[in-house]
Order: sequence, then C-alpha cells, then structure tokens
Amino acid sequence: MNDKIVIKNLEVFANHGVFPEENQLGQKFIVSAELRTDFSAAAKNDDLTLSVNYAEVCTLINRYMTEHTFHLIETAADRLACAILDQFERIQEISLEIQKPFAPIGLPLETVSVMTERKRADVYLALGSNIGDKKKYIDQAVSALSGTKGCHIECVSELIETLPYGGVGQDNFLNGVLKMKTYLTPHELLDTLHDIEKKAGRKRVIRWGPRTLDLDILLYDDLILDDAVLHIPHIDMQNRNFVLEPLVQIAPYVRHPVLNKTAQQLLADLKGAT
Repeated sequence: MNDKIVIKNLEVFANHGVFPEENQLGQKFIVSAELRTDFSAAAKNDDLTLSVNYAEVCTLINRYMTEHTFHLIETAADRLACAILDQFERIQEISLEIQKPFAPIGLPLETVSVMTERKRADVYLALGSNIGDKKKYIDQAVSALSGTKGCHIECVSELIETLPYGGVGQDNFLNGVLKMKTYLTPHELLDTLHDIEKKAGRKRVIRWGPRTLDLDILLYDDLILDDAVLHIPHIDMQNRNFVLEPLVQIAPYVRHPVLNKTAQQLLADLKGAT
C-alpha cells in the first residue's frame, strides 16, 4: 500500500512522565503520524468520505493525549496508535512518534522521542472442541473475539466433525476456521486466545487430549515466526485435514509462506498422500 497521509509535529500540552510534577504541571509533546490507507477512490471522486479526515485524526490525538496520563511515553504512543486504528477503519497501518522536547534529564537535549508501528493483519485461526456442547464453546469463542478491541471477524467456515488427532482416545471434534483482521501483535493475540480458552474451562493436561476449546493461529499475514511459545505459520497445519478443509472453504488461495502453496494445494497434497 503506497498511499499515506502524514501528520507532522502536532503540538499537544499533556501530563505524561515518571515524575509527579510532570503529571501535575504538564508539558509540551510533539506528535507525528504516518497513516497508510488507500485513498485512490477519494482522489478519483474528490470525496473526503472515501479517505481519512486528518483534521479528525489530529483532534483525536489532542483529546487522547490530554485526557490520559501515563508514566511512559512508550505507553502513550502505543495506546494512542491503537485508539486511532479503533476509530478510523480506513487506516491499515500507522507509524506514530511522540517527542518530548523538555525531558527532565539534567543535560542539554533537543528532544527525546519514541516511535511505534501498528498494522491490521489478515489472520486465520483454527477452532476446535470435543467436550460438552462443542458448538456452543466455538460460538462463544467467536463472540469473544468479535468483542475484543482490535479484532474484526470477517468470516467463519462451516463446522465439520472430525476424528481425534494424535492417537489419544477421546470423543470426535468439531472444527472450523475463521478469518479476522487484527492490529494485535502475534503474542498479544496468543495471550487473548489463551484467555478465551481458560474462560471456557480449557485444561492443558494431555497433549492432543480432549479440550473444551482449542484456538490456534494458523497464518498471520505472510509472517514467519518461530520462538519458544509461538510458531507461525502453524507448524503442523499442512498435515491436518480438519484444518485445511474449513480453511479452503473460506480462503482456498491463501498461501503458506514457508511451503509456498495455497490452502487448496496443501489439501490436495494431503489427500493424495492418504
């Protein structure tokens, strides 16, 4: 996305800082933002409603900065970026900088600043349950995600009944896949999913064992991530019929960033191997 709107050096008087006098007396902050959006339709039709009203963005920045008080400008920057994305759906990515020209460090200093970036990612999640009212657990999870700030559900596949995976004796599963837009980072999203699972009574006792609710990140844009707690794309999705079938329902041409194959191709490969 090449289109962007740039807000540069908006001055705001607000009360942020680690010292009590900063919270009480306040000081000047300078905010800049780069808003990535597609305004081709707005330019073609000369219509502001098809773009992002930067005056309204500036008003939001001023209001948010003055109505809240944070110890860290890092916190102020990140939460302000999220607030802007919450209000302006046409903004797909934001880079935001907050400068603090009068930082009380006791040394000559022009300014100190922090910068943060947020973007809306296309995310695919696997949904599963094989205890109790399976559909109810999955429906509640979709509802919880829909009510989570920064998350927008775009579509949900049909739910299919599948045999257990992993060799542990248990009831059949109900499985599905959903697509969502989110500005949550992968680890923020993982924490959110774990919280939803916990509220559904999920207990992590037996690997591949029965569970009230199972929520897995399959794909997060074309991100490749491998750390101690999170693997994206999902490390075993290409071997799971109960993942690929519902994924193909809603996104047959979404591409696995490591294997460089579409969901449809992965499903065909899996069926050909069995």
